[in-house]
Amino acid sequence: MTSRARKTAAELRSARWFAPDDLRSFGHRSRLMQLGYSEDDFLGRPVIGILNTWSELNACHGHFPERVEAVKRGVAQAGGFAVELPTLSVDESFTKPTSMFYRNMLAMETEETIRSHPLDGVVLMGGCDKTTPGLVMGALSAGGPMIYLPAGPMLRGHHAGGILGSGSDAWKYWDERRAGNVTDAQWRGLQGGIARSAGICMTMGTAATMTAITEALGLTLPGASSIPAVDSGHARMAADCGRRIVEMVWEDLTPDRIVTDASMRNAAIVAMATGCSTNAVVHLVAMARRAGVALTLDDLDTLGRVTPLIANIRPSGKDYLMEDFYYAGGLRGLMSRLADRLDTSCLTVAGKTLGETLEGAAVYNDDVIRPLSNPVYREGSLAVLRGNLCPDGAVIKPAACDPKYHLHEGPALVFDSYPDMKQAVDDENLDVTPDHVLVLRNAGPLGGPGMPEWGMLPIPKALIRQGYRDMLRLSDARMSGTSYGACVLHIAPESHVGGPLALLRSGDVVRLDLPNRRLDMLVSEDELQRRRAAWTPPAPRFERGWGWIYSRHVTQADKGCDFDFLERDFGAAAGEPDIF
Repeated sequence: MTSRARKTAAELRSARWFAPDDLRSFGHRSRLMQLGYSEDDFLGRPVIGILNTWSELNACHGHFPERVEAVKRGVAQAGGFAVELPTLSVDESFTKPTSMFYRNMLAMETEETIRSHPLDGVVLMGGCDKTTPGLVMGALSAGGPMIYLPAGPMLRGHHAGGILGSGSDAWKYWDERRAGNVTDAQWRGLQGGIARSAGICMTMGTAATMTAITEALGLTLPGASSIPAVDSGHARMAADCGRRIVEMVWEDLTPDRIVTDASMRNAAIVAMATGCSTNAVVHLVAMARRAGVALTLDDLDTLGRVTPLIANIRPSGKDYLMEDFYYAGGLRGLMSRLADRLDTSCLTVAGKTLGETLEGAAVYNDDVIRPLSNPVYREGSLAVLRGNLCPDGAVIKPAACDPKYHLHEGPALVFDSYPDMKQAVDDENLDVTPDHVLVLRNAGPLGGPGMPEWGMLPIPKALIRQGYRDMLRLSDARMSGTSYGACVLHIAPESHVGGPLALLRSGDVVRLDLPNRRLDMLVSEDELQRRRAAWTPPAPRFERGWGWIYSRHVTQADKGCDFDFLERDFGAAAGEPDIF
């Protein structure tokens, strides 16, 4: 690490609140004393904010009350003063219409919480899908020392002697239930066995993807993202975060020194090698733009073409879950196999380079973390498509779908709303064939709203009964990172704003050419012009509140769905608050 003079107590950011001999600082000190603290507890010590996304409706973060105590212990041991501040939980299971609708709210709350309080550094506690990008985006914009504490994966699921993977097996057995192959008693057993402890989904879904990306960026302690939530090592890691953030404050180790073009590229490579969620695209682009890094869909596709998928974890892999990944060597083990492809000179929150943090990393199971010579899939887990249906891009997960759909041509079956689509696919007399292309529109950032995880459209019951479990599906929505199948997602521009998807009609032939990264509707340009002239924009959805703000400022999927006014290039940072 480049040496810098260590801060003095007088240079602490919190000293602006507590050190002056004036009336305002008298008030600040007296209010902390009102809470039972003495001046010895906080004067001249780094004040560490613990930003906690715990709630009683966020099962992924159910262990966070205990982990907060571990962080506080570490902060105190290092000579700091820890304060816990709650932030928006945006749990994936219960937040409607979708947690993605509120990711930017969490980012704004994180940034303003850090900026407006006497904090010298922060520990960010997250893990459930949108909490990781939301916290990181806000902290990047705030700019002070920060370290990310990932929730860790839950234990593997179990039922009737078999292992269950969260999300992936829910979709699998739901199809079997719709086919009449799963009884009520079996369904209740699956329900009780699929999520057995605190922690994030134990498949390589969005939550595990984003915590892995954050570690690859250098924003977690080495190996932190792989530790199971209820493992005792997770509590020790939490205390380590508390000790380390105090030192980061004295070192003035800020995220702009860590999140760079090179570390963002590292994160993208690691994402591809893990079999990452398609949601990684939206969040990676948004995080990069907050950091002033020009990361595009084309950059991600280029890396995807040359990065093999080596983590044999569901849903892109076949046999293993995150617990197995941890025992096999975890993310440090995986990155050690990619070291020649990574910029190992990048700085991390540990105060060491990425290369230094990988010293001693090993892989203990070559089937869980494959060697580069024997990948799960020869390319990375994501591909970016272009064409007259998606001029600004679309995303597909090739490794998680049947290869026969990599080249496919068939008639579209188009639905304008999720309820209409759901009613149709449950009709056993629906006129549909395996060659049809199932299409859902009006499900993007504005149309959803919030780009819900509707993209893994249910296979029509008429096909389920015939034994089919996959078909080509298109939407401007997202899908759960635990999902699988031939699903083209994030079509941009979305149909709600008049993107080409709005012009597609049932019966039009759609062609997917994955090797050449093309997605097109075989409709003449003259006909498309006639349809475009006849298209009318939908009525505004919101007249006030958060939805009103969101609908006027959210960007499209290819730009990360951040708010335009929060990106680095929009204007100068707010700076430190006045204290009078």
